[in-house]
Amino acid sequence: MTAAAEQAARLRALHVPGTPLVLPNAWDAASARAVVAAGFPVVATASAAVAPVLGHDDHEDAPPEEMFAAVARIARAVDVPVTADIERGYRLPAGEVAARLVAAGAVGCNLEDSDAATGELVPVEDQVALLAGVRAAAPDLVINARVDAFLHGAGSREERVEDAVLRGRAYVEAGADCVYPLLVDRLDPAEVRTLVDGVGAPVNVAFLPGGPSIADLAGMGVARISYGPGLFRILQGHLEAALGAVAAGGSPYPAPPA
Repeated sequence: MTAAAEQAARLRALHVPGTPLVLPNAWDAASARAVVAAGFPVVATASAAVAPVLGHDDHEDAPPEEMFAAVARIARAVDVPVTADIERGYRLPAGEVAARLVAAGAVGCNLEDSDAATGELVPVEDQVALLAGVRAAAPDLVINARVDAFLHGAGSREERVEDAVLRGRAYVEAGADCVYPLLVDRLDPAEVRTLVDGVGAPVNVAFLPGGPSIADLAGMGVARISYGPGLFRILQGHLEAALGAVAAGGSPYPAPPA
């Protein structure tokens, strides 16, 4: 087994329902090293954090060369598995998506099922073809299939839950290891349990402010918890406050202890 295959196997094995893999997502080499120093066994990127660091908007505004280069810098900086959020692959063919991930040193990826150009869900069969193509080209890659039924779907909340389950099952059959229904505005325990039971494979959720704790999510059977761009946005808020203090003629530093 190659070193990359061993890291992919380590990443895959950490997806345990009820004992979730917790991913405070990184955006550059420095933040990735901080994640590892804090004791986390995996580094995950978040496109909504990586893109603005590179000077672009999220939703596939960044050139793929820059995004994959950022992933490569992160992978070189740490000795743990790296899984990359690559949106929907930047309109590259599935084989090229897989090849670029492998070349960058990533052993996992997120692939979402909405079109950044239209803001709409793609047909299930199109996403199945993409996932199956990536899987065929990179058999060891850990694929986290994001489901955007709650973000861009139609119908009632119940209908979106049903659509998310159906999409999730199809994506697992196409080769996905984990399903990531982006619940957007809330983490309702009943909905999470329906998704976990219905998909029949590891389920990833985003940790939301004011939502259930990690322990609560573990009790719902979640196998992976992501923070997305949350930590990046917290730090940006601290930076803006510090800059405001400097602009007002003050100090950005905490007052020394008395």
